[in-house]
Amino acid sequence: MQYLADLKPTAQLAPPQGSWQRVRLQEWLGFISSEIHAGAAPLFNSALPEAARAIFRDKLAKRVTLLETTLQRQAYLLGDKFSVADAYLYTVLGWFKFFEISLNQWPAVAAYENRIAARPSVQAALRAEAEAP
Repeated sequence: MQYLADLKPTAQLAPPQGSWQRVRLQEWLGFISSEIHAGAAPLFNSALPEAARAIFRDKLAKRVTLLETTLQRQAYLLGDKFSVADAYLYTVLGWFKFFEISLNQWPAVAAYENRIAARPSVQAALRAEAEAP
């Protein structure tokens, strides 16, 4: 994700390399990858017993509560600017509907997801995806 952002620095999807904000971006990308993405992935397995599903849902809920605390204070993960970390998190949060996990229990996270969904670039990407064969 950082590589893609760095291909077009004028889009400002990642803070400059070497900056403290870049470290914060890396921190969020690591958290999303290890705690949200990896934590949700087993729920795609339809053979997973319900007791195991409950454990994964509970762990995810704790991680999303951390996101809720952050997003109550700021619009995006890095503050007031959208970044590649927000794009990644938006994608992974979209999986929650498949697991019957409503983001409405975390109002700041639900508002965040709606804010990102309303971005023209996201709307264009979703249209292109829907039209793809």
